[in-house]
Amino acid sequence: MIRLAFTIIAGVVLGLVVHLVSVLALPRIATQDAYSRLTPMTKVNAVTQLPLADPNNSPMPFMDPAFALAICRYDLSGGPIKLTVPVSQAYTSVSFYTRNEIAYYAINDRSAGKKVIELDLMTEAQHNELPEDEEVTAADRLIIDSPSTTGLILMKALAPEPSLMQQAQATLAAATCAPQTEPPAKAETPRGRR
Repeated sequence: MIRLAFTIIAGVVLGLVVHLVSVLALPRIATQDAYSRLTPMTKVNAVTQLPLADPNNSPMPFMDPAFALAICRYDLSGGPIKLTVPVSQAYTSVSFYTRNEIAYYAINDRSAGKKVIELDLMTEAQHNELPEDEEVTAADRLIIDSPSTTGLILMKALAPEPSLMQQAQATLAAATCAPQTEPPAKAETPRGRR
């Protein structure tokens, strides 16, 4: 009887360990993650608009049809990038993800408080290389430290009515995501929102 109970307990524990390991390993070994799906249709360090959500043909699962979406697939190995996203009339948000789909920062038009969301994205090492005595020319410009050199920036603009979708798409069409041409202003760095 004790031998049977021990066998059952060992089987349950082994099943739990196998389940836990497979659940934790799946995101790292998956071949069709967001970054892989978007690689063929996007350019590095450039904004690409995604097609509108369509149940039959959608580049990503669970896309909201009320939002116009744009992606910037970034690579910081060549240096920092500058992101500017005009604010739409209804709502605009920008979310940052690592290559492994870990969200590390998000901002929306209400927290930006301006008509354009403007920020500099760089690695922590690139941020540390900025001169300490550099004069601040844009105190409200954000500098975001990316935990990885590659990742995705997701930009969303809300179209509260279907007739406003073209306006939301036009807002994201004016967004830019490009390598820095001038050194960024040394500004206070926000820590990533989770």
